[in-house]
Amino acid sequence: MKSPAGKYLMEHGVKPKDFNSYGSRRGHHEVMVRGTFSNIRLRNALADGLEGGFTKYIPTNEIMPIFDASVKYKEDGTGLVILAGDDYGMGSSRDWAAKGARLLGVDAVIAKSFERIHRSNLIMVGALPLEFLKGEDADTLGLTGLEEYAIAITDEVKPNEVITVTARAADGTEKTFQAIARLDSEIEIDYYRNKGILPMVLRNKIK
Repeated sequence: MKSPAGKYLMEHGVKPKDFNSYGSRRGHHEVMVRGTFSNIRLRNALADGLEGGFTKYIPTNEIMPIFDASVKYKEDGTGLVILAGDDYGMGSSRDWAAKGARLLGVDAVIAKSFERIHRSNLIMVGALPLEFLKGEDADTLGLTGLEEYAIAITDEVKPNEVITVTARAADGTEKTFQAIARLDSEIEIDYYRNKGILPMVLRNKIK
């Protein structure tokens, strides 16, 4: 009842006994986006040790639900980047794992490796999967997630091209590293250029 999804349902007249599961509400994007990253065992390094669907809203250093922070970032015009480890996206409901992240404002995920279908789903909703070079990750590169990220990718990107990422800390110091753009084929590049498969289909329809 205290979760963003629970609060939304109650505000719209749904009693807690009728909440049911996220799976039963897969067609309701307002519920599902609020449920993205809501696992009670989630460990976000930005949440100061608090488990669950929480993060830090960096401009004020407040810890809050990920959905609430995403709303604030959208109001600020700030796109989001996820730093992750191995097999990012592993698990069930993988379509909503990608759709939900994109609706929260996630533009890119930089991970050590990706679950195969989730990597593809990210591209189909217009998010960029980037893979750390072998032997590197956020820890070895000294990344905290508090930085601003600039990703040097162009429309001329090639499949699995190694691109440059710059992380700029609040004190102005910068760290530059390489990452693999996990756009594995020309069609995936087309999806990404068009911000996802549905926008691409619509653009082709109205040509």
